[in-house]
Amino acid sequence: MLPNPLHPAIVHFPIVLALLLPLFIGGALWSIRRGAVARRAWLVPTAVAAALVASAWLSVETGEAQSERVERVVGEAPLDAHEDLAEAFLTASAAMAVLTGLGLLGGKPGRTARALTGIGSLALAGLVVRVGHTGGELVYRHGAASAYTAPAGAGGTHTAAMTAAPAPDGRHRAAAAANEQ
Repeated sequence: MLPNPLHPAIVHFPIVLALLLPLFIGGALWSIRRGAVARRAWLVPTAVAAALVASAWLSVETGEAQSERVERVVGEAPLDAHEDLAEAFLTASAAMAVLTGLGLLGGKPGRTARALTGIGSLALAGLVVRVGHTGGELVYRHGAASAYTAPAGAGGTHTAAMTAAPAPDGRHRAAAAANEQ
């Protein structure tokens, strides 16, 4: 049985893959430098980059499928900011996958593509951190999870999400929120 909502279960795959890609690239470059056949060593980063694109695409698709429901709770501006970054990440991931694939070429074109992939993977890791941060803000600052936890007719308040788990100081979130007002 698939979780509902699906998006929060899927988004962690591209985050992990984007953060691990520079390590796989570094390992492949190290192996090549130590005498491994470039094409063979470069298959791992190429496969990781392909999996990254697939998981990023699935994350964008599941996010879009659930956006209307979440937008009723969090509003348009924070959701649009997250969606824009996620789409930019998908595009950058696809470009990185193409560049990584070019690293399978022999000679100078392959060496150049491998070097550029190493640099680009670090930028991609920075971008995925930004996407993840805005997604976290949707959940923890704007109460996006309440779109799925609030009872029908709750009107998009944070009440259900705030009472579901204790606040960092151990009090219930609703009590903590009441004390802040």
